[in-house]
Amino acid sequence: MSEWTIGIIGGSGLYALEALEEAQEIAVATPWGATSAPLVVGRLHGHRFVFLPRHGRGHAIPPGEVNYRANIDALKRAGCTDVLALSAIGSLREELPPGRFVAVDQFVDRTRGRAATFFGSGLVAHVSMAEPVCPRFSGLAAAAAEAAGADVSRGGTYLAMEGPQFSTRAESLLYRQWGCDVIGMTAMPEAKLAREAELPYALLGMVTDYDCWREDEAGVEAADVLARLASNAGTARRTLEALARALPERREAVPADRALDGALVTPPEARDPALLAKLDAVAGRVLNR
Repeated sequence: MSEWTIGIIGGSGLYALEALEEAQEIAVATPWGATSAPLVVGRLHGHRFVFLPRHGRGHAIPPGEVNYRANIDALKRAGCTDVLALSAIGSLREELPPGRFVAVDQFVDRTRGRAATFFGSGLVAHVSMAEPVCPRFSGLAAAAAEAAGADVSRGGTYLAMEGPQFSTRAESLLYRQWGCDVIGMTAMPEAKLAREAELPYALLGMVTDYDCWREDEAGVEAADVLARLASNAGTARRTLEALARALPERREAVPADRALDGALVTPPEARDPALLAKLDAVAGRVLNR
């Protein structure tokens, strides 16, 4: 595969990508329901980009109600080869102040009640999540953020909480003890689903606040988060332009491209035809051979 098609999932504060050339809006039907918004497809410095605002236009969808399966399925159907998520995050470390960008490389999933897999009864699969982000793509994204003028920390563990409420102070202190570095509400099950769809995934988190572990300070307020997001949004857009300029001419294969090799447990004769039909985009590479 030599052609890059970069899927961009815009988080809080990033609802459009104005720099796209030849931009067109397309609605993609998925067997998992409606996406957060229509996809916007265009080109940036010669490369194809597909943009999707995670929370929909006007930030109308809360973290627990995002249709993560539909979003990832739609990006796969649109031909994406790699996916970069841009997300607002809180900091659990003094050395990660508001305004810092963090190229996350690990996750702890504390969400609940969200559809976390494309597979299930009728077709069981177990993909590896030991290394949940693509090192190559994460490195390219981090370098692009640095080129855009951001202070970037490479590596960090993201605690995915359910929300929509912010943490209690006791929870925030506990997550620090666990070794987590940042906290957010949307990376899970997004990263898991991207792996099942064989889409190399990277996440650039934009620190908006210190989570409420600092006992001599007030807790997180949405107004403060939104104010920081406004200042981060310009840097995020410059990061995407820098990423487009820096992409290698040829896209070489990475392990995540073949994440389903050996992952399907149910033998062909026992697979549910209805579920197979829903998996035509996500798992078509392994189901059709």
